[in-house]
Amino acid sequence: MITELGHLALILALGVAIVQTVVPLIGAHKGWAGWMAVAVPAASLQFLFLAGSFGALVHAFVTSDFSLRLVTMNSHSAKPMLYKISGTWGNHEGSMLLWVLILALFGASAAWFGAGLPPRLKARVLAVQGAIGVAFLAFIIFTSNPFLRLVTPPFDGQDLNPLLQDPGLAFHPPFLYLGYVGLSMAFSFAVAALIEGRVDAAWARWVRPWTLAAWMFLTVGIALGSWWAYYELGWGGFWFWDPVENASFMPWLFAAALLHSAIVVEKRESLKSWTILLAIMAFGFSLIGTFLVRSGVITSVHAFANDPERGIFILMILGVFTGGALILFAARAGAMEAKGVFGMVSRESALVLNNILLAVSSIVVFIGTIWPLVAEMFFDRKLSVGAPFFEAAFTPFMIVLAIVMPIGAMLPWKRAKLGRVVKPLVPAFVLAVAVFLLCWVMQTGRSLLGPVGFLLGVWLVAGAAVDLWGRTGRGAIAGRISRLTRLPRADWGRVVAHAGLGVTFMGVSGLMAWQVEDIRAVNSAEPWQVAGYEVVLAEVHEERGPNYFTTMATIDVRRDGELVASLKPEKRVYPVQAMPTTEAAIKTGFWRDIYVVIGDAQANGGFAVRVFIKPFANWIWAGSLLMALGGLLSLTDRRYRVAVTARKSVPGGVPAE
Repeated sequence: MITELGHLALILALGVAIVQTVVPLIGAHKGWAGWMAVAVPAASLQFLFLAGSFGALVHAFVTSDFSLRLVTMNSHSAKPMLYKISGTWGNHEGSMLLWVLILALFGASAAWFGAGLPPRLKARVLAVQGAIGVAFLAFIIFTSNPFLRLVTPPFDGQDLNPLLQDPGLAFHPPFLYLGYVGLSMAFSFAVAALIEGRVDAAWARWVRPWTLAAWMFLTVGIALGSWWAYYELGWGGFWFWDPVENASFMPWLFAAALLHSAIVVEKRESLKSWTILLAIMAFGFSLIGTFLVRSGVITSVHAFANDPERGIFILMILGVFTGGALILFAARAGAMEAKGVFGMVSRESALVLNNILLAVSSIVVFIGTIWPLVAEMFFDRKLSVGAPFFEAAFTPFMIVLAIVMPIGAMLPWKRAKLGRVVKPLVPAFVLAVAVFLLCWVMQTGRSLLGPVGFLLGVWLVAGAAVDLWGRTGRGAIAGRISRLTRLPRADWGRVVAHAGLGVTFMGVSGLMAWQVEDIRAVNSAEPWQVAGYEVVLAEVHEERGPNYFTTMATIDVRRDGELVASLKPEKRVYPVQAMPTTEAAIKTGFWRDIYVVIGDAQANGGFAVRVFIKPFANWIWAGSLLMALGGLLSLTDRRYRVAVTARKSVPGGVPAE
């Protein structure tokens, strides 16, 4: 009964989404206040229906209702409760239902908290949001229905993919979808502004919090996914440049560019057309990510589905929304006249350079991701584009970005004198060079990767600190510290986010430059040396988990005779799917991780063991969380919470038709 109600709620949500799309658009065009007002209750009702539908699907997974086809294919009665719940979205159909639920949540939030929006703009924003909901709800109901029943239910299910039976599944996809789908709000604001033919400072003020929230969630989602891959897959890496990893990274880069571009629109009413284009591209690349995950056109360990028919449907959605928005952009671009004039040396110019670097780097990642498909389709050649290409093509853009970011953040608007801005940054530069020389002297190899990465990282962190301190004015230190605590949260947020990028730079470069890897076949009680540590395989024994069998090793790691860690890596086998998984054991630390993996049994009675010493590994994710924290601090700034009650150009914010 609950399942049928969930199915009915899904169908009703589609009907409400259609009303939310059509009625407010007509009302906004005709100026009918009653029709425009329909958008708010429709957005709320769509969210409630989808929440009920998703709750019904969760109930089916929790109660192991194997009469439901989706539960049979992705669950098992012996599976731990956490994985029963997270298994709801650990598949194509359930994840799409979560996708549209989050879409409806953002639309409902705009309805609930958008009291300061002009009625016509609000109606059009919610109508565009409803149109996206119509497309994806139709996709779910007609091609990916999660509520299909089985005529003869089995006694038990086929279990969830063992790689997904991890706490990471409970957090990584929801955060990632909050980022992906959250960018739909920036898209809806952009399309609504194009329909009105007006973009101004007030519009930028409204769109920035939604973009900031989406970017923040996407940052956390990407970081969680990277960390999950690091400890779960046993390969020892944090980023593989996999097509689906890239699919989340590209909209993140566009969203970062959009955030900075919207600042220029808000402060100087410049870059209007460019900002609208970035909003379209950011959500467009989110749709591209959805297509890559679910179409099967590119092989990936992250893929949810391998169905060309579904892929064609999503490709049609991508074409309609992104293509339609770009056509509308081409028709309306001339109406978005820039007002602000600025010099070559100014904060506006620095933000333009920031935008170019982020956007072009995203396009480079896109080309590398899609090129194997293009080569196969048009040249009948099978190619593989891996990490060497991405590292060589992408890294230079990030180096330039890191160099200019501290300077650009301190430049004044309109025009500036570069010498006056750079002078306070001299101590930060000296510190960065000193750290570079220290790393160069201390490292055993002579690669520039580690020292240069730390130079850029320290430059970003120290530059952010100088920027923050410079905003306290002049005078006694006590007074400046007091003023420091009263600075707007947006200032703190920007500085923390920039510093977080610097910490990530140091983590990535330190790990890639100084990691030590040791692979060998060993017998029990035979010690060996790895980077100054004594490692010994103490024992190997068999155990049984809730729904798997495991071969668990105990590996002791000592330094100077003292026990540093006793690690227990595992080799698991899930009998329902007859699939093995590797569970790495990690001793985390501030300066380094000790990472061990147990492999297959050897003919002589020993085991293959892989040991990594990973310097600064946790700095990668600490920096990512700092970036997200910076976004959160900015989002809580009072200026974001105060509703904009009117536009500058037209009283009441209602543009002439």
